[in-house]
Amino acid sequence: MTSKTSSKKEDSPQATPRAAEIVREYGPFAGVDKVAGVTHDGQRVWAATGARLIAFDPQSGEPTRTLDRASDAGTAFDGKYLYQIAETRIDKIDPVTGDVVASIPAPGHGGDSGLTWAEGSLWVGQYRDRKIHQIDPATGAVLRTIESNRFVTGVTWVDGELWHGTWENDESELRRINPESGAVLERLEMPRGTSISGLESDGADLFYCGSGESGKVSAVRRPKAARH
Repeated sequence: MTSKTSSKKEDSPQATPRAAEIVREYGPFAGVDKVAGVTHDGQRVWAATGARLIAFDPQSGEPTRTLDRASDAGTAFDGKYLYQIAETRIDKIDPVTGDVVASIPAPGHGGDSGLTWAEGSLWVGQYRDRKIHQIDPATGAVLRTIESNRFVTGVTWVDGELWHGTWENDESELRRINPESGAVLERLEMPRGTSISGLESDGADLFYCGSGESGKVSAVRRPKAARH
């Protein structure tokens, strides 16, 4: 997956939608009026809130760390570093010191949404362009593109499955798609009026979803049927 492949259009969603099971909500947090991205570092959930990254304990829901960094879209974690979309760039951040150690151009030049790390690459959602790009984390070069037929918000990989969030006309879904063809394999509908502005798996039973201007993060049960 290191060479460019042609863009592929997501098929019409044949999958029958099911209601998403929201098991818990976190926030809103003090001084936070939006959540634009989320990630999970194995212990804590990080939420991008515009001017700050806030880490919280998913058991207690209490904030444990704050980094003053521009954070207006997706967030990712590679096992050591955080990656954060900040307007037209993606910053690589040391979560221990809070320092930005490198930056690369964001592929959407400001139209970027979700962000996740998988297989040595960053995967970036393009909201209104309805695309997901796999990019080189060192240079920002686009390696391949998957097209969607819905606005793309958060993006995550778990157990070899590619999921993305949608948010359009006050309706949001979590969608599992074929990473080769883009075909929709599974759909989880959020309650009407609930948005998804960021998405990350905990690697096991849950998805963490940023909820836009509500300033909250929702924990959604990952369907057992989707697991290998």
